[in-house]
Amino acid sequence: MASNALVDIFRVKDLRQRILYTLGMLVVFRLGTILPIPGINLAALKVYFAAQQSGITDYIDFFSGGAFKNFSVFMLGVMPYISMTIITQLLVIVLPSLKKMTQEEGGQKKMQRINRIGTVFVCIIQSYAVTVWADQIPNAVTLSKLSYTLIAMLTVTTGSMMLLWMGDQITQKGIGNGVSLLIFAGIVARMPNAVYRLIQMIQARELNPVYVIVVFAMFVGVVMLVILEQQGQRKIPVHYAKRVVGRKMYGSQNTYIPFKINPSGVIPVIFASSVLTLPLQVAGNIGASVKWLRDVSYFLRPEGAPHMIIYGLLIIFFAYFYTQVTLNPVEISKNVRENGGSIPGIRSEKMEEYLQKILNRILLPGALYLTLIAIIPTLVQRLFHFPQELAYLMGGTSLLIMVGVDLDTMSQIEANLKMHHHDGIVKKGRIRGRNL
Repeated sequence: MASNALVDIFRVKDLRQRILYTLGMLVVFRLGTILPIPGINLAALKVYFAAQQSGITDYIDFFSGGAFKNFSVFMLGVMPYISMTIITQLLVIVLPSLKKMTQEEGGQKKMQRINRIGTVFVCIIQSYAVTVWADQIPNAVTLSKLSYTLIAMLTVTTGSMMLLWMGDQITQKGIGNGVSLLIFAGIVARMPNAVYRLIQMIQARELNPVYVIVVFAMFVGVVMLVILEQQGQRKIPVHYAKRVVGRKMYGSQNTYIPFKINPSGVIPVIFASSVLTLPLQVAGNIGASVKWLRDVSYFLRPEGAPHMIIYGLLIIFFAYFYTQVTLNPVEISKNVRENGGSIPGIRSEKMEEYLQKILNRILLPGALYLTLIAIIPTLVQRLFHFPQELAYLMGGTSLLIMVGVDLDTMSQIEANLKMHHHDGIVKKGRIRGRNL
């Protein structure tokens, strides 16, 4: 009799502890999103946001899981860290000395240290912009300007660094990628309120039920497309000849190098969102008193065409950029040759060129496919005038993040179950990729 997958998950002690630890951290994260910065009048904030139209604030609030509008200690989320990671990875490509450092022993730890120090400075810039904005909201601040500025900057910066630490702890002691799961949890937590708002609009006849059915059908279709895109891969055959290692002889074997249709997963979407969020927040918060920042804020508004075009181009750029950083054909070829491997029909000195050619063939369609999934649902929902909360949740960005993080987490749970000799959590016990 086949065992129940859910029972198996909690039967394995190590996996059970990891899942409960992850859930505990996510609960702490959600509690932190409603804990306000000292000196903030929540009643005044509620009145202010009730009178505001949807726009930049809702966009930033979406990625912080509702923490931004609450002026909570976690209001910046993990976006400052992601922004700093992008900066350092670009610098590694531009500066040869930095690239050399990453290849040395202990180089990755040094880069992590640089990322964290840089994140503090990004947090300080963004938290200062928040304090300037808070001063413009009537009766929102109950402390003196200097006291509030110092307390808010310290509190918000500490909150973001704490989230970063929590993400690391989830990755090490929990299940899944910690930082991605924090973003995932923030998006999912907005669903009940968005669905409630949708029901209210249907009851008030502000929204046509036919449109709702069409968009929900599109929602299911996009989820299927995202899964197809995340699981699709091209397998490059590799043959290893017989070789002697020490006193042992290893026989020949055939295997393959899996090239996913989108090797970078949801990283391009998260990176593109982060790059747009930073200038939007600074320009939106300080823009009321500085004309050129106000113009930038209007130009990059989430509902505008320039925002969608820049967002799409950024996704394509980061799809290429991140893939080149993490999936280097030169390194792959070097490892294959060092282990006595070869690709059938390809000369050894042409291996890098062949792998790069295959990667380029699947990367462009994959990047365009990712961009279309991210943008088209958002355009359709705006055409049907869906409520802003639900439009963000059912948009391509949120779906890509939710499905991508979910698949990654399921894969890790699957691996843990297999390691303890249990069946998997899907049919036939494994999450399989589709061959291209």
